[in-house]
Amino acid sequence: MYKKYIKRVLDFIIALIGLVLILPLFVLVIVGLFFANQGKPFFFQLRPGKNDKIFKIIKFKTMNDKKDDEGNLLSDVQRLTKIGAFVRKTSLDEIPQLLNVLKGDMSLIGPRPLLPEYLPLYNDFQKRRHEVKPGITGWAQVNGRNSISWQQKFEYDVWYIDHSNFLLDFKIVFLSINKVFRREGINVENSVSTEFKGNSL
Repeated sequence: MYKKYIKRVLDFIIALIGLVLILPLFVLVIVGLFFANQGKPFFFQLRPGKNDKIFKIIKFKTMNDKKDDEGNLLSDVQRLTKIGAFVRKTSLDEIPQLLNVLKGDMSLIGPRPLLPEYLPLYNDFQKRRHEVKPGITGWAQVNGRNSISWQQKFEYDVWYIDHSNFLLDFKIVFLSINKVFRREGINVENSVSTEFKGNSL
């Protein structure tokens, strides 16, 4: 009952209330990133959701699009703006995903959506992470985030799917807020610790 009906209702209500409450901060960050990123405060990227359905995730854009003399993008570290570093360090870059939750592409709690190019690399166990909607935060995020291995992340994702319930989701929300304030497991310079290259690793 919870996973099939109540979770979606709670997602929508909490995401809507959250957006209303943080609207002043939301606008402030948009303005700051607008000037830092040459008029582009948002970052859009395709990600796989439940049952591998592709959707467009929205986040705050923390890096500019500066290129070298040959037209190639500079490194992530060189393109990370000062306000972008702050936004990423405080996890404010995740706020726009509340819009994805309202649309129904994501849930507040669930496995983090990864890149579409990883889909062919998953084994049968790892594919199970797409049995539910991806989340803004999840069990893997409160158990290490970018400081744990890919194998551990997938194990946490599947464990969550098998044990998902209201109390666990409440616990994950509490632990996520705690980690944001303590800034644990956050890799400011890179969106993920390493690139997933399949099960040979």
